[in-house]
Amino acid sequence: MAFRRRTKSYPLFSQEFVIHNHADIGFCLVTAKTAFLFILPQYNISVPTADSETVHYHYGPKDLVTILFYIFITIILHAVVQEYILDKISKRLHLSKVKHSKFNESGQLVVFHFTSVIWCFYVVVTEGYLTNPRSLWEDYPHVHLPFQVKFFYLCQLAYWLHALPELYFQKVRKEEIPRQLQYICLYLVHIAGAYLLNLSRLGLILLLLQYSTEFLFHTARLFYFADENNEKLFSAWAAVFGVTRLFILTLAVLAIGFGLARMENQAFDPEKGNFNTLFCRLCVLLLVCAAQAWLMWRFIHSQLRHWREYWNEQSAKRRVPATPRLPARLIKRESGYHENGVVKAENGTSPRTKKLKSP
Repeated sequence: MAFRRRTKSYPLFSQEFVIHNHADIGFCLVTAKTAFLFILPQYNISVPTADSETVHYHYGPKDLVTILFYIFITIILHAVVQEYILDKISKRLHLSKVKHSKFNESGQLVVFHFTSVIWCFYVVVTEGYLTNPRSLWEDYPHVHLPFQVKFFYLCQLAYWLHALPELYFQKVRKEEIPRQLQYICLYLVHIAGAYLLNLSRLGLILLLLQYSTEFLFHTARLFYFADENNEKLFSAWAAVFGVTRLFILTLAVLAIGFGLARMENQAFDPEKGNFNTLFCRLCVLLLVCAAQAWLMWRFIHSQLRHWREYWNEQSAKRRVPATPRLPARLIKRESGYHENGVVKAENGTSPRTKKLKSP
């Protein structure tokens, strides 16, 4: 018998195949749009220039979704730095519980401040804010932001928001929580204020100055935990701290008190992002000055406390009486005491001489 091989045709472009492909493509497009909502900054707009068009961004409610995504990314990076770098170093140093907590805090902030200083300096230089200080207040409101400026602000907000749940994850002591909450809220208020009030250029310069000082301080703390005799960096930080407060106050008064005050568009228009009114300027200046005064007061208070402890230690060392030194060689004397070269017994009689037995 001859067997015939049965063949079945599978049309490549059948109706079901095309329908399924359309559904898969639509699902991929929806997934891609959702992913872009989390990963990339939103609210892009094309701004025409002399040569071509450039893409700028402005803020909106969708930024909260992007910030939420980068909060989770920051938590993961925080755990990686803690496990693979800080834990290995702290095991070798054999620190106490108090020093171990402060070491972890300073280690995380050194990594963050170092990265932020380099990133912020790159943005400020490439955008030309350092070479042209008048750009800090000219063309206000600065509604349209370059990509790197907006992305920098979103990452900054994500980092300081992630620090709130990290207080629970790191099992921070109850005594340390109020202090850490103070500077976390301080950073959040200033960064969000500069972002929402369209003072992003001035905010970048002030953050660059503040982060540089904080990086020096936490680096000094790490060296101090490694060796308590390393206190030279604290002296350098103390000098830089006061100069930084002066520069921040000067720039804030120059840009807000004089620069924005001379602008023509002094009207309150939230739709256009214009907050250049006398009341808003006074509120911003009051906030910046109050924050710098509070930081300076804490700095002076801590320095006075350290100096008081140092002088108490020095005065305690001076009050301790000097112990008499014993002679190098102790001369072994016979029992009793000597009188006119003759050894006397304790009862005053001379000791009996031993009789020699005759052989």
